[in-house]
Amino acid sequence: MRDEALSECLAETRARYAAFGQAILKHSVWFIALFQAALVFCGLLAAWLLRFNFFLPDLHLMLSLAPVLIAIRLIAITQFGLMHGWWRYTGFSDAIALLKATVAGSIVFVVCVRVMSRNAAFPRTVYLLEPLVNVLLLAGVRIFSRIVAESLRRERAPAKRVILIGAGGAAQATLREIASHGSGYQAVACVDDDDSKIGVEILGIPVVGTVQQLPALSEKLGIRECLIAMPSATPHQLQRIADICSRARIEYKILPTLRGILNGFVDLSPFQDANVENLLGRDPVKIDLEIARTLITGQTVLVTGAAGTIGSELSRQVLHCHPRKLICLDRNETGTFYLQMELATKRSETQLIFCVTDFGDAERMQSVLREHTPSVIFHAAAYKHVPMMEANVYDAVKNNILGLLELLQISEKSGCLSFVLISSDKAVNPTNVMGATKRVGELIVASRPAGPMRCVSVRFGNVLGSNGSVVPILQKQLRDRRRLTITHPAATRFFMTTQEAVSLVLQAFAIGNHSDTLLLEMGRAVSILDLARTLIRLSGKSEREVEICFTGLRDGEKLFEEMAYSTEEIRPTSSARIGRIRGTPQGWPELSRRLDGLRHSLYTRSDRTIREKVKEIVPEYSPRGGNETALPSNSEPARDPVTVVLNNSGLQQNSREIFHFQDL
Repeated sequence: MRDEALSECLAETRARYAAFGQAILKHSVWFIALFQAALVFCGLLAAWLLRFNFFLPDLHLMLSLAPVLIAIRLIAITQFGLMHGWWRYTGFSDAIALLKATVAGSIVFVVCVRVMSRNAAFPRTVYLLEPLVNVLLLAGVRIFSRIVAESLRRERAPAKRVILIGAGGAAQATLREIASHGSGYQAVACVDDDDSKIGVEILGIPVVGTVQQLPALSEKLGIRECLIAMPSATPHQLQRIADICSRARIEYKILPTLRGILNGFVDLSPFQDANVENLLGRDPVKIDLEIARTLITGQTVLVTGAAGTIGSELSRQVLHCHPRKLICLDRNETGTFYLQMELATKRSETQLIFCVTDFGDAERMQSVLREHTPSVIFHAAAYKHVPMMEANVYDAVKNNILGLLELLQISEKSGCLSFVLISSDKAVNPTNVMGATKRVGELIVASRPAGPMRCVSVRFGNVLGSNGSVVPILQKQLRDRRRLTITHPAATRFFMTTQEAVSLVLQAFAIGNHSDTLLLEMGRAVSILDLARTLIRLSGKSEREVEICFTGLRDGEKLFEEMAYSTEEIRPTSSARIGRIRGTPQGWPELSRRLDGLRHSLYTRSDRTIREKVKEIVPEYSPRGGNETALPSNSEPARDPVTVVLNNSGLQQNSREIFHFQDL
C-alpha cells in the first residue's frame, strides 16, 4: 500500500510539473508575441516621428491603424516561423525570413488601408519608413540576444584555444560552427600547405603559416591542440600531418567529412572511426578493370564465400560489370541475407541467385553448377583465422585443400572456363596450418594440367578492415575505451584495401594465364604497433589517452610475412602494379599422389599425422619454426596479456598492470 501511495504521489508530481512546463511555454509564447507587438508599434511611432520631424500630427489616425498593422505583422511573423524565443541561435536564415515577413506584411497593410478602407490620409512615406524601422528593431533584438548569450557562455566555460589545419571551405564551415554552437573551442589561427593563403583571414581568423611550421607556431601561440579540417586530404597527407603533430607533441582531432560539414554536422568531441585507407601508409593502387568488365558482361559468374568481406565486395563489383547471371554462394545464412537485401536495391538486369550452402558439399555443388553452368568462378571461401585453424587442423585441410580439389573437378566438368583462387602471403614459408593449406592450393592451381578451364591464383596481403582482422578489433577496443592488444612490438604485415584486393582478383581473371599466381605491388610492410598509433591519432585521440598491451605471438603466427619465396621470380604483366610469380611447380602426378596420402591421413584424426602429410607437400612448412621471436627480455611472455610502459626516451619498463604512452 505504501508503494502504491508513493507511485501515485510521483505520478501526481510529474503531472504538476508537466502542467507547469506547459503553462510556462504558453505564457512564454504570449510574452514573445506581446514584446514583438510592442516593437511593431514602436517602429510605427518612430516612422511617424521621422516623417513629421519629430511631431505627432494626426495621432488619432496613427493609433486607429496601429492595431491593424500589429495584427498583420504578428500573423506574418508567425507564418514565417519567427514566433519563438530562441533568438540566441539567430542566423542568416532568420534574417531572410524576417525580410520576407516584413515585405509580405507591408503589402497586406497597404492593400487593407489604401484599397479596402480607401483611407488616403495615411502618409505614403510612412509605408516605406515603417518596414525599414521595424526590420531594424526586430533584427536588432535578435542579434543583441545572440551577442549576450555568446558572451555569457564564454564567461561560464573558457574555450580551448586551437589551431585549424586547412584554410578552405571546410575550415570556413568549421569556424562558423565553432563560433555559433559553443563547441568549447576557440580558433586562434589557421595553417595551410598553400603559401599563397598566408596572411588571408577566414571569418576573422588569420592564416599564419604552413603545416610544416606548426610546431614553431604552436609554441609561439601557446597552443597544444589542433583540428584538421581537410576532408579531401589523401592518406599520405594525413599521415604527414599526424607525424608533424606527434613530433611537436600536439594533440589533434580529425573533423568529419565535408559532406557532414555541409549538412550542418560538425562534431568535435566524440571518437570517430578512421578511414582504413588512411592506415595504409601509401596511396591505394588504382587498377584499370575495363578488360575484366568486357569479359564478364553477359556471362554467368559464381562467387563462393560471397558473404565475406572479399566475397561481398567482389559480388558488388561483378554486378557493376553487368553479367547475365550472378550466383552468390555462402553457408553463412545471415550474411547472405544482408547481401541479398543490398544487391536487390541496385538496378540491374542481372539475374541474382543466392545459395546458402557449403562449397565442400560435392553433391550440392554439382547440382548448382549443373543448373546454372557458370563460365567464371571466383573462389573466395576458405578458413582464414590462423589461431583458430591451429586448433582445428582437420577442418582446415578438409575445407581449404580437399574442398578446393573437389570444386575444381566439378567446375571443369560443368564447363567452367575460368577459375580464380584467392591465396595469402601466409602461404610463403608457412608456420601455421592455414598458410600451409593456402600454399597447397597454389600448388594445385599451378600444377594442374592445361585443359578447357583456365586456373589462376592471387596472393593477398592482409585486407584492411576485413571481418575479424586487426583494424576492426582495434577500432572496437577504442570505441569501448579499452586498452589495445597487440601481439608483438616488432610485428609487421603487408596491407591492402578491400578495393585493391577485389581489383586484383578481377585483374587476375582478365590477364592471368593458366597456372599463374599474381601478386599486387604492396609497398613496404607496416608495423602493427605503428598502425595502432596511427589509428589512435586518426581517431581523434591522443596516444597518452590509450593503453596498449603486448600479448605475445599466438599459435602459428609469424613476426613478419613475406610476399614471395626466394626461389620464386616475379615477372611483369600488362598491369604495371601486378606481378606474375613463377616458381618451380611440382609435377601433377607426384602432387596427386601426395594429396591422396593427405586425404587418407584425415581418417586418423591425428593433427600430428595430418601436419606431417602437409609438410611432405610443402617442405617449407615449419610448425614450430619461422621468424617469430619472444617479447623483449624485460617483459615476460605471460599467460595473461603482458603490459609494458614506454617512457619519454622510448625505453621499456616492466609493468604487470598498465601500458600507456607518455608524451611520445
